[in-house]
Amino acid sequence: MATFEESLKKLESIVAQLERGDLPLEESVRIFEEGVRLSAECKRQLEEAEGKVEILVKRRNGAMEREPFAPLKQASGFNDPQSAEGTGSR
Repeated sequence: MATFEESLKKLESIVAQLERGDLPLEESVRIFEEGVRLSAECKRQLEEAEGKVEILVKRRNGAMEREPFAPLKQASGFNDPQSAEGTGSR
């Protein structure tokens, strides 16, 4: 299995090739399919890494506690229309 960095580099190369638009249709379809596979693999590897990361948080009483990592978009409430933190208008 390739590393995340190797997969991402290959995916970027595929995107560049497809953006040039000079490949025959069959080759474009073949590398597009490879790009979709690589994209899914990169996503899987990122999700796996997120699951392994913990954050140390210092509480008001000075105690240090571990919390699971929550990606910024989830932790901040910016993508949650019900969250007052993300809107700044409540």
